[in-house]
Amino acid sequence: MAEPSPSTSKEAVPISAELYPSEDDLPYEEEILRNPFNLMLWWRYLVARADAPFDKRRVIYERALKALPGSYKLWQAYLRERLDRVRSFPISHDLYGHLNNTFERALITMHKMPRIWIMYLTSLTEQRLITRARRTFDRALCALPVTQHDRIWSPYLTLVSLPGVPVETSLRVYRRYLLFDPSHIEDFIDFLLRSQLWQEASERLASVLNDDSFHSIKGKNRHQLWLELCDLLTCHATEVSGLKVDAIIRGGIRKYTDEIGRLWTSLADYYVRRSLYEKARDVFEEGLASVVTVRDFSVIFDSYAQFEQSALAAKIETTENGSDGSDGDEGGDNNGIDKLSKKFLEDFWLNDDDDADLRLARLESLFDRRPELLNSVLLRQNPHNVEQWHRRVKLFEGNPTKQILTFTEAVRTVDPMKAVGKPHTLWVSFARLYENHNDLVNARVIFDKAVQVNYKTVDNLASVWCEWAEMELRHKNFQAALELMRRSTAEPSVEVKRRVAADGNEPAQMRLHKSLRLWSFYVDLEESLGTLESTRTVYERILDLRIATPQIILNYAFLLEEHKYFEDAFKVYERGVKIFKYPHVKDIWVTYLSKFVKRYGKTKLERARELFEHAIEKAPAQDVKPLYLQYAKLEEDYGLAKRAMKVYDQAVKAVSDGEKLSMYEIYIARAAEIFGIPKTREIYEQAIESGLPDNAVKTMCMKYAELERNLGEIDRARAVFVFASQFADPRSDSDFWKKWNDFEVQHGNEDTFREMLRVKRSVLASFSQTHLILPEYLMQKDQKLNLEEAVDTLKRAGVPEDEMASLERQLAPSSANLSAKDGSRMMNFISAGVESQPNNEKVNANNEDIELPEESDSDDEKIEIAQKDVPATIFGELAHKVTVDQKEVAGSEESGVNAPLGALERIKRQRRQ
Repeated sequence: MAEPSPSTSKEAVPISAELYPSEDDLPYEEEILRNPFNLMLWWRYLVARADAPFDKRRVIYERALKALPGSYKLWQAYLRERLDRVRSFPISHDLYGHLNNTFERALITMHKMPRIWIMYLTSLTEQRLITRARRTFDRALCALPVTQHDRIWSPYLTLVSLPGVPVETSLRVYRRYLLFDPSHIEDFIDFLLRSQLWQEASERLASVLNDDSFHSIKGKNRHQLWLELCDLLTCHATEVSGLKVDAIIRGGIRKYTDEIGRLWTSLADYYVRRSLYEKARDVFEEGLASVVTVRDFSVIFDSYAQFEQSALAAKIETTENGSDGSDGDEGGDNNGIDKLSKKFLEDFWLNDDDDADLRLARLESLFDRRPELLNSVLLRQNPHNVEQWHRRVKLFEGNPTKQILTFTEAVRTVDPMKAVGKPHTLWVSFARLYENHNDLVNARVIFDKAVQVNYKTVDNLASVWCEWAEMELRHKNFQAALELMRRSTAEPSVEVKRRVAADGNEPAQMRLHKSLRLWSFYVDLEESLGTLESTRTVYERILDLRIATPQIILNYAFLLEEHKYFEDAFKVYERGVKIFKYPHVKDIWVTYLSKFVKRYGKTKLERARELFEHAIEKAPAQDVKPLYLQYAKLEEDYGLAKRAMKVYDQAVKAVSDGEKLSMYEIYIARAAEIFGIPKTREIYEQAIESGLPDNAVKTMCMKYAELERNLGEIDRARAVFVFASQFADPRSDSDFWKKWNDFEVQHGNEDTFREMLRVKRSVLASFSQTHLILPEYLMQKDQKLNLEEAVDTLKRAGVPEDEMASLERQLAPSSANLSAKDGSRMMNFISAGVESQPNNEKVNANNEDIELPEESDSDDEKIEIAQKDVPATIFGELAHKVTVDQKEVAGSEESGVNAPLGALERIKRQRRQ
């Protein structure tokens, strides 16, 4: 291009050579010249020059937008590049002005595009051009449809929330925004709180709570909003006006019961901040008198105490600093009001400036009243709690007037049907209060009202009557006490019963005449104060009402015995054993029989026997032993010894299994004393054959053997030892074998001692077999189960059959060897030496070797051991059974049948092999 002529008056700005199209640009320029309104040609040109300087791309963008001013794609790309270019420069740079002008040119045609507006508005916000940005936001809201406004309002609110923006401007913007979307009123309230606009914030929050259709977008419930409003009203009591704070908070107290303590303290705090201190105290007192939970009470009481302490501390501090406030400005309105107050209230006692003592007294009174106030809270929770009423009375100890008022309120409030505790104790304590002050007239009045109350249980009513009678006894009014008992135990008339049945609600007074507690107290009074006839009448009445207990039967009989009415006492016992059954009748029978025997002895022996037989017939096995002992004692003292032995014989069969051994010991001792020691042999044999447990049989056999030893019957004693040996394990019962060993050392010979050793080995083998069968069987069973479980596990894991077979072959040798080893061992036999193994290895022998005599090792020497048969008279049928068993064993050996072998025979056969 030709340079401009220097002769021109205004020289043109020189254009850089880089901005002119180069040779590489010629193809794009030619296409654009042919069709300048094709967007794709311009876009391809821009993409091809993506690496070119911005100034050159700006020229291309300007040319393209001049040809296509309505292209959104070109404008957006152009504006983004300009935005990226200016980000590295400070906001005061001239490029920001050019950028804003470009946005303004774009909005001429792109005013319906929200993205262009948002880019422009965001840029203005970053430049902190508050006024221009606000006006641009307003233009955007006017230009865009309402459906797009939500995209503009978000950055608009961000703009007005910036520091430095006038509060009035932000308020107007937020109010306009609420017209668009009222659901975001919580954001507006938060803004008001941040801006310390307490009045409008409280009004907006109150309007939200009054709107029943409001739903919080922040997830807050109405309770939380209510607490926020209460905190706002109380913390800024002087800044907020026009709202009925007292009514609002009291409405919350009635509606939200889980934060009552906090709301009461908030209301009191509101009056404190308004300098209405007496009104604040009234609120605290009202709160303490209305809350029903200890938690709310603690919150209010702590706040109340803190308020009183603060008031006292402030007064003390003011007094120490002197009256500085009075020396201030004298020309103000406050001084005029102060002068007027002093003029009218100068001589009034409450106008004293030095009221520190009064404030201290208030604080002390508050802490002194805390137990009473707390008790009131617990009673408001449950006014029918008897224990709390007693505690309340105890709080006023030393003040009878308050105690009487408390008792009066308690008996009026507590419903006996809903009471927690014993409601009759309130009446009793109330009457006792008058009694302690020597006012028996009022005490009787209280008791008279107490017995007319419909209690839940008859026992409560009976307790009141008994306490009334005891009060009369304490004051020596014996006849009055008896008259009270007669009144209380009188049965209601038929007319009264019919009337109550018609009402359908039977009170406790209708069942009082069957109270055992009342009758027991009545009969004690009659025994102490009345006559024998009146006492018998009371006892008979108890029996007729069928409320007697075994103890009452015994007491009645003892009373008659004391007055020498023995037959009447026995009749009472007879009635008792007919009324009660075991186990309750046990004491009656024992007492009755002992008294009868002591009274008549042998004069009425047959009647005594009938009584014993009747008692034994009804008694269970666990309670019959003392009756049999009494019966046997009767026969020993007054009857026949033979009958006594018969009673003992019946007793050992009738008592329980746990008492049979002790009963047999008593039986044997009495038989030895009466008939002599030889008579006890039959009893010993009977005891051994009676089916006692093994330990008891062994004990009995040892005593039997000792008896025979004392009688010189050595062979019989040895036979008893042989029989008892089957119940004594040599490994655990060494006492038995020691006694037998001592016996043989003292009375036996070599043959008998050897026989004892043989029997001991046989018994040991038998007990060893019993203990060893189960473990060996379980060991073999476990090995088999382990192999089967391994195969099942492999199958479940998916291992093929051939692999499982190989694994089984690997496991098979160990199991085969184990079975071979087990086969080489003799089942149920403990080896006494070293067994030979196939691999020539030695296995440790059992340490519990059986020592055999050397003579038994030789097969040539045959030692015959003499053995005596057990006399049949000792064991009875048992000896016959042993003989039959021996014959059967001999027959089986002759017939070639394999008989069970003893331990000694098995050892000999193994050594022969």
